[in-house]
Amino acid sequence: MPRKPQVSVEPRPDGRWAVQTDGSMRATKLFDRKSDALVRARQLAENKRTELVIKDESGRIRGKDSHGNDSRRIPG
Repeated sequence: MPRKPQVSVEPRPDGRWAVQTDGSMRATKLFDRKSDALVRARQLAENKRTELVIKDESGRIRGKDSHGNDSRRIPG
């Protein structure tokens, strides 16, 4: 089964933050503050029931948050 596209928050060279879905050529929206971008990205990930990827200022992955169906085999 193919995986769903992830929603990511990533920095741009001009200092703004982009909310972008995998496979798209353009950002969904650009924000001046990272906190605003995180709110919008979390909404998109919840609506699409997919994973949210959060990157830091250097572009490295800082965290992930799943909003889809987790097929966990670990209780708890």
